[in-house]
Formats: sequence, C-alpha cells, structure tokens
Amino acid sequence: MRVLVVDDEVRLARSLKLGLEAEGFAVDVAHDGTDGLWRARENDYDAIVLDLMLPGINGYKVCETLRGEDNWTPILMLTAKDGEWDQVEGLDTGADDYLTKPFSFPVLVARLRAVARRGARERPTELGFGDLRIDLAARRAWRADDEIGLTAREFAVLAFLARHAGDVCSKRQILDGVWDGDFDGDPNIVEVYVRHLRNKLDRPFGKDAIQTVRGAGYRLASDGG
Repeated sequence: MRVLVVDDEVRLARSLKLGLEAEGFAVDVAHDGTDGLWRARENDYDAIVLDLMLPGINGYKVCETLRGEDNWTPILMLTAKDGEWDQVEGLDTGADDYLTKPFSFPVLVARLRAVARRGARERPTELGFGDLRIDLAARRAWRADDEIGLTAREFAVLAFLARHAGDVCSKRQILDGVWDGDFDGDPNIVEVYVRHLRNKLDRPFGKDAIQTVRGAGYRLASDGG
C-alpha cells in the first residue's frame, strides 16, 4: 500500500515514514502543502496522511482542492488542534478521518488501513436535496436561489443530517457528531436547533425536509417537497 505523509514536523514525518515502512507501507513524504498537493496530483496513493497546519497551503485547502478536482484518495488528517470545529471543518472539506496530536502509532496504522479499505469513494462537498443545496466546505445553504443565513451550530446540525441523508439520526447521534461527545447538558438542545432550521429552511418555503420520526430522531428527506 502506497501512502503520502504531508507534515512539516521533519522528525515526526521521518518517524512516521520509518514506522509505516516497518508495517509494510511504501511511503512518500512532503513537508509543506504545496509539495504535498503536487505529489497527490502526480501519483496514485492508497491513502494520504495530511497535517492541517502546513506552510504554503494548509491541510484544509489541500484537501478541498483535491476533492474539487475529483481526487478521492482517502485522507486521514492530523491536527494539534482538538476543537470540535476544526474536526468538523476537516471532515466537511472531504477528509475521511482525523487524529489529534499526540496520537498512538498503532491507532494511526489501524485508522489508515480502515480508510484505505474504503477506497477512493466520491465524497462531494456540495449536496442537493430537492431545491435545498448545501455547500459543506463553504458552510452555506440555499433554497433555490435564496441563501439561508445559519449560525455555525445550526449549520453543523444541518451538515450532520445531510451526511446521513435518508437515515434516522437520534438525538444522541447528533450530539456525538456535532458536539463531539463533549456535552453534558439537556439533550433536548437538539430539538431547539432542529426548530431553528425548520423556521429558516422549511416553513418559509412550504417544505418539510427535516422530518421527525417519533421516538427515534430526525431525518433529512431526499426531497424537501
């Protein structure tokens, strides 16, 4: 399996290269975003290990650029930033998984093998549901030609439902996905944000895209009509 490691910490990158090669991987290394993007474009990799805070071009932009060019090589993001919005942004720009530094090397190897097994599946950053359009990377949403103003948390809830479109998502799943499991308050906060979204996305347009499945959770319908 051929892997590209993009990290500006030279010692860490070298350590990852040696460790992964001992596990049977073939490894190329880049130390900045510009070189990493070039290598990802010029070579076929089974997976990319991509740091976020890079000189030249940051990891978010590298990932977003590759996805915009229909390059769906699986990406495992590494970050020293552990805020929930950093993780959300990484996933919304098209990454497959992330690890926060410092990390366990065996966990990295397991995660890397897992994303590589999934293969280069398309994960578009723009999704459409009837006349509802959601740009995950730009964090913007529209009904037909009307852009809808959403707060960061409202958009995060909408993005979670969009990534699981058609599936029923429980309050706990939404809390874990949007609040990153770091929430010990009233789980009915999910109802509050769902109500906000309906008041902005559905009711003014006579739609019912965000549906309640009684006793189970919420679902974003494939057609908001």
